[in-house]
Amino acid sequence: MTRIIAIVGPTGVGKTRLAIRLAQACNGEIVSADSRQVYRHMDIGTAKPTPEEQAQARHHLIDIVNPDEDFSLAMYQRLTGEAIRDIHKRGKLPFLVGGTGQYVWAVLEGWEVPRVPPDTALRRSLEQRAETGGAGELYRELQDIDPAAAQSIDPRNVRRIIRALEVSQRTGQPFSTLTRKSAPPFDTMVIGLTMERKELYRRVDARVDGMIARGFVDEVQRLLSMGYGLSLPSLSSIGYREIGLYLQGKMALAEATEKVKTGTHRFIRHQHAWFRLKDKRIRWLEAAATAEQEAETLVRDFLAP
Repeated sequence: MTRIIAIVGPTGVGKTRLAIRLAQACNGEIVSADSRQVYRHMDIGTAKPTPEEQAQARHHLIDIVNPDEDFSLAMYQRLTGEAIRDIHKRGKLPFLVGGTGQYVWAVLEGWEVPRVPPDTALRRSLEQRAETGGAGELYRELQDIDPAAAQSIDPRNVRRIIRALEVSQRTGQPFSTLTRKSAPPFDTMVIGLTMERKELYRRVDARVDGMIARGFVDEVQRLLSMGYGLSLPSLSSIGYREIGLYLQGKMALAEATEKVKTGTHRFIRHQHAWFRLKDKRIRWLEAAATAEQEAETLVRDFLAP
């Protein structure tokens, strides 16, 4: 069986640094499990690994579609499967790394996602409703028709809400009932990084300030200048919409920055629903100075004959 190491945990906890260290130490390559880093031109706001970091270890599934192109879970699964097989075929160790719980577990648990082709007219109608009534209106509709799907979706994730409603309306069945699991041919170890919540919030707040200092406002301005509107699902990501509203003169930069921070805190709480500290499948490590050595020991023990 193909051996895979997954590294999971909330935003800002240090997954990228740990993954690069382990990939270097264990002849590995990194497959991103981040639903926003797939988009080109969205670098600072998604905390995408820098060119220098990507040069230290090969990364896959980063910068593969434009912000206005559709990207689904089914596409992610297919491309990830191809990347993992290629890495393994070349005698290297795949590291699946990211905080998008849906992506991680879809790969590791072998989800069989309903392959319902996009309905452009229906999707446009739902997107218009999201623009006029807000994502909350669509989310409440999803809660009514498919509570199980709504529970697993971040209320701010307009793209996933629309997809769940689209599939349900096209098939006449709840989206959650159409997803099945089929054990994939992987031998997997999952390493989780954790940190005390107050310290993690402090850390991500500092990271948001750093993003602003490094030119996040300019990045959003470039995206808007390229014709990518704030109504796109890709730009519904935390940060892009808030900074976009600032650029449109609808809020001050300080207010937008604070909303990015509180939105990130909310997102972290949602991530903990995917990666639970009580989940026995995950080997949790405190994000401390010793974490890298502890993780390397776990990996070498896992790989030992």
